[in-house]
Amino acid sequence: MTAALLNSLVTRLSPPPIPAVQAWGKSYTGGHGPLIDLSQAVPGYPPHPDMLRWLGEAASSVAFANYGPIEGETVLRDAYATHMSELYGSKIGGQNVHITSGCNQAFICAAMVVAAAGETVLVTDPFYFNHETTLSMLGIKTGFVGCDAEHGFVPTVEAVEEALVPGVRALALVTPNNPTGAVYSPERLKAIFDVCKKRGIWLILDETYRDFLAEGSGAPHGLFTVSGWEDNLIQLYSFSKSFCIPGHRLGAITAGEAVVTEIAKIMDNLQICAPRAPQIAVARALPALTDWRAGNRLEIETRANALRETMTNLGGWELAAIGAYFAFVRHPLADKTSVEVAEQLAKQAGILAIPGEYFGAGHTRFLRFAFANADAATIRQLRSRMVAFSL
Repeated sequence: MTAALLNSLVTRLSPPPIPAVQAWGKSYTGGHGPLIDLSQAVPGYPPHPDMLRWLGEAASSVAFANYGPIEGETVLRDAYATHMSELYGSKIGGQNVHITSGCNQAFICAAMVVAAAGETVLVTDPFYFNHETTLSMLGIKTGFVGCDAEHGFVPTVEAVEEALVPGVRALALVTPNNPTGAVYSPERLKAIFDVCKKRGIWLILDETYRDFLAEGSGAPHGLFTVSGWEDNLIQLYSFSKSFCIPGHRLGAITAGEAVVTEIAKIMDNLQICAPRAPQIAVARALPALTDWRAGNRLEIETRANALRETMTNLGGWELAAIGAYFAFVRHPLADKTSVEVAEQLAKQAGILAIPGEYFGAGHTRFLRFAFANADAATIRQLRSRMVAFSL
């Protein structure tokens, strides 16, 4: 009876997947060594000591105990705009930035500002599950752009055009991708953006993991150099991974001033303002910890290489895609679902991974490994456990 009185747009959703997967690990008896958690994407190393000190100073300051500006602290908006301008080779100002409490909240704001209930936002398939559930609970229809292993799980321009049916208001892309790790090239992003501009829809570009592109990659794309980008592009970002502070919930939206103004209306109802202490700390850290962040990128690349080595000729297990924080792994058990494989992999082998089906029903042969969680030595332990695993 109680469920019937609640919002069906929420009650029909599945429970959050990460806690469900982590619960499987509680049945692991430790026979192969410590549990290896490749489920939730969290930095596998601590924040810089200066970051912790700056957080503590700001958190203990009376100056930041009250409400702050809805759009974010001016010092952080300006610092981040400077960083963006340098990275993308374009003039971006603080007025183009809205600070949010994490990137999931940034996506909620972006979805609400471009689409009303009953309208459609496209996501890739496989999709990041929080994007799909956000749209569902807002009553926004979800359309899908199919991505497959043959194309490296990168959306083709043709697939995007095919999905652009009447009622579509935006296309949401994640690059480097969650869950597959696939990196969309600047050329592909430009071609897709051109389609969005031509069709009069928004491109919502989630670049949470852009700081972990391979060294020497250069600018992730040139979209901010396109004249009038403000009319069709909304970019999302998270400070959590680069600065190892996911618990402090800090993200950012980069968009035209008109979009930032409208998002402030949404944020005033969601949270009023993002947490102030981490905003102040990150504003200091952005210019000061550049070398430290570069070192972390190299460390993540080392972990990715360790996984590539580990997965080579691994008894039918196959690395379908890898990049930044994630790998999409094809399991060898054709008669078993990804949920069955992931559950028993946790219980028998002590390896936590997310079933591919959680990112779209058609991905039953895949598991997502968040390899950035573990160091290279731990990643190499996967091989013996996975070779011995069977159902």
